[in-house]
Amino acid sequence: MSFDEAIKVGDQIFNLDEIQVVIDVASLNYLNGLRVDYSEDLMGGGFRFQNPQAIATCGCGNSFSITSQ
Repeated sequence: MSFDEAIKVGDQIFNLDEIQVVIDVASLNYLNGLRVDYSEDLMGGGFRFQNPQAIATCGCGNSFSITSQ
């Protein structure tokens, strides 16, 4: 996940309350059904991702695998 300054042709835009989420078309299939939440705990705050398509995740939570379609 990163912040980008420009919206490119073909990007999908989702407006969620006061937040605008922009996803490139190549990533849409990987993110179908994704749930994003922000929470804080004793280790600090951060985004939490729940992807029903994920069949494997790394220990750090930064990458995942899905079944090929």
